[in-house]
Amino acid sequence: MHVELRGVTKRYGRQAALRDVDLEIEHGARVGLVGPNGSGKSTLLRVVMGLLSCEGDARLDGRSSFHERERVADHIAYVPQIAPQLGATVGEVVRAVSTLRAIDRGRVREVAEALALDVDGVGARPFRALSGGMKHKLLIALAFATNATLFILDEPTASLDERSRERFAELFETWVDGATVLLCSHRAEDVQKLADRVVHLDEGRVTAR
Repeated sequence: MHVELRGVTKRYGRQAALRDVDLEIEHGARVGLVGPNGSGKSTLLRVVMGLLSCEGDARLDGRSSFHERERVADHIAYVPQIAPQLGATVGEVVRAVSTLRAIDRGRVREVAEALALDVDGVGARPFRALSGGMKHKLLIALAFATNATLFILDEPTASLDERSRERFAELFETWVDGATVLLCSHRAEDVQKLADRVVHLDEGRVTAR
């Protein structure tokens, strides 16, 4: 997927979270997004996904990410930094996402098992009762099992141990091959391994690309 931002600004009252951001990500590119807390990284990701309106123009394959979000949503896979506190069981979450995204549950299990998570073994447990690492393993498995052309990964390895981070990097090469990736991470090693180039944000502005 081709991502294009032109003059993107997002304000909350008088506070500007993003300031005149211009950014282009070509099909199949892997871009790391870095910057200090409060720099606008999460806001930028939400604009790209069409979850926030903005001044300027944000387009995915030529379509408005906000006004045509229903048309582009099926092509996006997202791993959030903070896992939602779902009361549904793991099995219910997997069934719901698999049905909505028309994905094979076997693919979800395959990725999860590679990350040392037995989906069936924890299937009856509420998602919110899982450890932080287990939640992120499941979210990664659900994302990687899709046929998305844009992966938005917000600190995907923050809750993983060292071995799981290594497995994530290996799976990343296989499961997102050919797709466009926007990766937000405070781990320099993640960005160095997974991204082709790095975009720096500071106080809502792109300071280096």
